[in-house]
Amino acid sequence: MAATEYSLSVINTAALAAAEKFAENQIALDVSERLGITDAFLIASAESERQVNAIVDGIEEALIEKHDLRPVRREGRGLGRWVLLDYIDVVIHIQHQEDRVFYALDRLWSDCAAIELPAAARSVAVVEDPETSA
Repeated sequence: MAATEYSLSVINTAALAAAEKFAENQIALDVSERLGITDAFLIASAESERQVNAIVDGIEEALIEKHDLRPVRREGRGLGRWVLLDYIDVVIHIQHQEDRVFYALDRLWSDCAAIELPAAARSVAVVEDPETSA
Protein backbone atom coordinates (compact mmCIF):
# COMPACT_ATOMS: atom_id res chain seq x y z
CA MET A 1 0.00 0.00 0.00
CA ALA A 2 1.44 3.36 -1.02
CA ALA A 3 0.43 6.90 -0.15
CA THR A 4 -2.63 8.03 -2.13
CA GLU A 5 -2.52 10.68 -4.84
CA TYR A 6 -4.55 12.93 -2.56
CA SER A 7 -2.01 12.57 0.25
CA LEU A 8 0.83 13.32 -2.16
CA SER A 9 -1.00 16.45 -3.33
CA VAL A 10 -1.45 17.60 0.28
CA ILE A 11 2.25 16.91 1.01
CA ASN A 12 3.34 18.91 -2.06
CA THR A 13 1.09 21.86 -1.17
CA ALA A 14 2.36 21.88 2.42
CA ALA A 15 6.00 21.57 1.33
CA LEU A 16 5.70 24.49 -1.08
CA ALA A 17 4.01 26.62 1.58
CA ALA A 18 6.74 25.72 4.08
CA ALA A 19 9.44 26.63 1.56
CA GLU A 20 7.85 30.06 1.11
CA LYS A 21 8.44 30.61 4.84
CA PHE A 22 12.05 29.37 4.53
CA ALA A 23 11.62 25.93 6.07
CA GLU A 24 14.84 23.94 6.00
CA ASN A 25 15.70 20.29 5.39
CA GLN A 26 12.25 19.24 4.24
CA ILE A 27 11.67 15.53 3.84
CA ALA A 28 8.48 13.65 3.06
CA LEU A 29 8.08 9.99 3.93
CA ASP A 30 5.55 7.40 2.82
CA VAL A 31 4.64 5.76 6.14
CA SER A 32 1.56 3.95 4.84
CA GLU A 33 3.28 0.54 5.02
CA ARG A 34 4.33 1.07 8.66
CA LEU A 35 1.30 2.92 10.03
CA GLY A 36 -2.28 2.05 9.30
CA ILE A 37 -3.56 5.43 10.42
CA THR A 38 -1.78 7.82 8.04
CA ASP A 39 -0.17 7.82 4.61
CA ALA A 40 2.67 10.31 4.84
CA PHE A 41 4.80 12.54 7.02
CA LEU A 42 6.27 15.89 6.11
CA ILE A 43 9.16 16.91 8.35
CA ALA A 44 10.80 20.34 8.21
CA SER A 45 12.85 22.50 10.51
CA ALA A 46 13.42 26.15 11.34
CA GLU A 47 15.99 28.20 13.21
CA SER A 48 13.65 29.86 15.71
CA GLU A 49 10.33 29.40 17.48
CA ARG A 50 8.91 32.36 15.60
CA GLN A 51 9.88 30.82 12.28
CA VAL A 52 8.37 27.45 13.28
CA ASN A 53 5.05 29.19 13.93
CA ALA A 54 5.29 31.20 10.68
CA ILE A 55 5.83 27.99 8.71
CA VAL A 56 2.85 26.38 10.46
CA ASP A 57 0.67 29.39 9.64
CA GLY A 58 1.74 29.26 5.99
CA ILE A 59 0.98 25.56 5.70
CA GLU A 60 -2.43 25.89 7.34
CA GLU A 61 -3.38 28.80 5.05
CA ALA A 62 -2.24 26.98 1.90
CA LEU A 63 -4.08 23.77 2.77
CA ILE A 64 -7.30 25.67 3.52
CA GLU A 65 -7.00 27.61 0.27
CA LYS A 66 -6.10 24.74 -2.05
CA HIS A 67 -7.74 21.71 -0.43
CA ASP A 68 -10.27 23.25 2.00
CA LEU A 69 -8.45 21.21 4.63
CA ARG A 70 -8.03 22.02 8.31
CA PRO A 71 -6.05 19.97 10.83
CA VAL A 72 -8.08 17.68 13.03
CA ARG A 73 -5.45 18.13 15.71
CA ARG A 74 -2.64 20.58 16.37
CA GLU A 75 -0.01 20.01 19.05
CA GLY A 76 2.84 22.19 20.31
CA ARG A 77 1.78 25.52 18.84
CA GLY A 78 2.28 27.47 22.08
CA LEU A 79 5.96 26.62 22.50
CA GLY A 80 6.92 26.78 18.84
CA ARG A 81 9.56 24.06 19.24
CA TRP A 82 7.78 21.14 17.58
CA VAL A 83 4.38 21.66 16.03
CA LEU A 84 2.44 18.65 14.79
CA LEU A 85 -0.42 19.16 12.35
CA ASP A 86 -2.62 16.09 11.95
CA TYR A 87 -4.63 15.99 8.73
CA ILE A 88 -5.44 12.27 9.19
CA ASP A 89 -3.95 11.13 5.84
CA VAL A 90 -0.93 13.38 6.32
CA VAL A 91 0.92 14.37 9.49
CA ILE A 92 3.19 17.39 9.36
CA HIS A 93 6.04 17.95 11.82
CA ILE A 94 7.68 21.38 11.97
CA GLN A 95 10.55 21.35 14.43
CA HIS A 96 13.10 23.77 15.77
CA GLN A 97 16.51 22.65 14.46
CA GLU A 98 17.68 21.62 17.93
CA ASP A 99 14.59 19.46 18.50
CA ARG A 100 14.93 17.90 15.07
CA VAL A 101 18.45 16.76 15.87
CA PHE A 102 17.47 15.53 19.34
CA TYR A 103 14.35 13.57 18.34
CA ALA A 104 15.77 12.40 14.98
CA LEU A 105 12.46 11.54 13.30
CA ASP A 106 14.37 11.16 10.03
CA ARG A 107 16.38 8.32 11.54
CA LEU A 108 13.41 6.80 13.35
CA TRP A 109 11.44 6.50 10.08
CA SER A 110 14.45 5.89 7.80
CA ASP A 111 13.07 2.54 6.65
CA CYS A 112 10.14 4.32 4.96
CA ALA A 113 10.29 5.38 1.32
CA ALA A 114 11.02 9.02 0.65
CA ILE A 115 8.47 11.03 -1.32
CA GLU A 116 10.01 13.34 -3.88
CA LEU A 117 9.10 16.95 -3.21
CA PRO A 118 8.74 19.66 -5.86
CA ALA A 119 12.04 21.38 -6.71
CA ALA A 120 10.80 24.67 -5.25
CA ALA A 121 10.24 22.95 -1.90
CA ARG A 122 13.70 21.40 -1.84
CA SER A 123 15.54 24.66 -2.27
CA VAL A 124 15.74 27.40 0.29
CA ALA A 125 16.47 30.97 -0.72
CA VAL A 126 19.93 32.05 0.34
CA VAL A 127 20.10 35.45 1.95
CA GLU A 128 23.44 37.10 1.47
CA ASP A 129 25.25 38.45 4.50
CA PRO A 130 25.95 42.14 3.74
CA GLU A 131 29.26 41.94 5.62
CA THR A 132 30.63 39.08 3.50
CA SER A 133 29.27 40.24 0.14
CA ALA A 134 30.95 43.65 0.29
